[in-house]
Amino acid sequence: QVQLVESGGGSVQTGGSLRLSCAASGRTFSSYSMAWFRQAPGKEREFVARISWNGSLMSYADSVKGRFTISRDNTKNTLYLQMYSLRPEDTALYYCATTASPYRYGMNYDYWGQGTQVTVSS
Repeated sequence: QVQLVESGGGSVQTGGSLRLSCAASGRTFSSYSMAWFRQAPGKEREFVARISWNGSLMSYADSVKGRFTISRDNTKNTLYLQMYSLRPEDTALYYCATTASPYRYGMNYDYWGQGTQVTVSS
């Protein structure tokens, strides 16, 4: 059974930084693409960033490009999201997600974590 557990959220001021982690278990981590999504109160969930199974491909939402970096450590079965220059509009519940099929780098994700809260104050 695939399990994803996010951590690292918190409260920071505008311009601050945070690093989110997502610990994965239940299957071979290095075979599956991963992604971060977020959902702010009253808004729909939105894509933030994704990374292929081997880390060679990455993409970002325009709203975070240049400020956030997605990475993974396949030896630790962990996904990361390094966030710099945080803004109040980055406030949201951040989720990690993964695909059901290996070696797919798309936008369909089947397994989700419970989320970690990021709050950015002005």
